[in-house]
Amino acid sequence: MTTDRDDADPRDGRDESVNQRMDRNWIEMLQETRITQTGTQILSGFLLTIVFQPTFADLEPFDQNVYLCLVVASTLTTALALAPVHLHRSLFRHHSKPVLVQASHLLLRAALLGLAVVMVGAVLLIVDVATGDRRTALVVAGGVAAMLVMLASLPAVVRNDRVRDWLEQSATDRGQS
Repeated sequence: MTTDRDDADPRDGRDESVNQRMDRNWIEMLQETRITQTGTQILSGFLLTIVFQPTFADLEPFDQNVYLCLVVASTLTTALALAPVHLHRSLFRHHSKPVLVQASHLLLRAALLGLAVVMVGAVLLIVDVATGDRRTALVVAGGVAAMLVMLASLPAVVRNDRVRDWLEQSATDRGQS
């Protein structure tokens, strides 16, 4: 006779079935998705208003092209961030939670990549228009891109055993003081 706990993952230290773990993962991902969706929608909304400003026609072609690329990128990013909701609605009550969680995970990762592209592009556009110095704009946008790459690599750093041990010891030390 099998029990509800037979499919528990003994490595994660939790006494939960695969279904319970998928439910928990889905709930955690929804929280992350809400933040990503809100950010991409607000950024897209602001971008959409720029074209209606009287000075838009005065922008250099480079800046207009960057702007148009940003509108497309932010629209695609918003769609990627919203896609898990559509997927959930489509798979609802089809007993596909593991597929839903994995596919949504990939969609959310793609949305985060798209958001990074839009953020770097927005910095490029703003610095170029504000300073009139394209080289400065490219350097600043490149710096932002480098910082985002460093932040994106943080999980790999934290998974390193020595770093994880140091972080756990640091957390334990703070808990004792």
